[in-house]
Amino acid sequence: MKTFFLLICLYTANITVNAQQNSYSEDTLKIDPFTEGNLVTPTGSKEMPLVIFIQGSGLTDRDGNQTTIKSDFAKKIAYELAENQIASFRFDKRSIKAKELNLKAISFDDFVIDVENILSHFKEEGNFSKLIIAGHSQGSLIGMLAAKDKADAFISIAGPGKSIDHILVEQLSTQFPQFKDDLRKSFDELKQKGSTENYPKIFQSYFQPQSQDFLASWIKYEPSKEIAKLDIPVLIIQGTRDLQVKEEQAEILNKAAFNSELVFLKDMNHVFREIKEEEKDQNLASYNNPEKPLHPEIIPVLTDFIKNLENK
Repeated sequence: MKTFFLLICLYTANITVNAQQNSYSEDTLKIDPFTEGNLVTPTGSKEMPLVIFIQGSGLTDRDGNQTTIKSDFAKKIAYELAENQIASFRFDKRSIKAKELNLKAISFDDFVIDVENILSHFKEEGNFSKLIIAGHSQGSLIGMLAAKDKADAFISIAGPGKSIDHILVEQLSTQFPQFKDDLRKSFDELKQKGSTENYPKIFQSYFQPQSQDFLASWIKYEPSKEIAKLDIPVLIIQGTRDLQVKEEQAEILNKAAFNSELVFLKDMNHVFREIKEEEKDQNLASYNNPEKPLHPEIIPVLTDFIKNLENK
């Protein structure tokens, strides 16, 4: 395994993008009733790799936005990758369409199935030289599960190395340390039995019946064990200014992976922005600032890894 420390640290309608002298086109593509997204393709290239970008937790759309948060990070990444002759597909998670499709419940495995179907679609089409999965945050685990035996490479960005129960206990007990032991017991029971009635009532929103069903389907996966099953090139990227995922999580993944590179991007936060020491109090505000540019090294790191795949 190699570790690199950088100090500076995604055919129903075809829309030709005018920026950068029409250097790429963008198409709306529906894979199935659950999955619709945008395919960005550089113009003039015959063979090119395709990155399939998987969003993090919550009601996150194809561009990386939620109802009250707009940062456009996934859209920005797609366009900048296109400038480097790399195609991408970014899509809305099925949870975005839950009400429209009258979905009574969604499991973590549904997310994995959606990505597997995306991979199958593009593999059957055969228009791309490589199929690369890139998962952000929760999307990292979804991606590594879907990538096994189906993708040519895998990229984890801000992906946890521990299972979600460990992450939630750590995050929630930071604010409420007095409940740490009770939370640990609650999640242990949820993992063992699939449900629990014994939990601190202050965290009731996390333990609603529907939430428990989803957590039970998610909690059974240990990212460090799943990434160890991949025999394809793996890139692990972690920002040092990330408020949600700490650097140790990337180290856990890197240690477990069979063939990985680990890159720490100095001062990069959870939405791919550079937050220097003197502006750290603006970290959360950057989640809702689509005009703020991406971290200067995220595209070079992604591009170098993907281009190197073409030579293997």
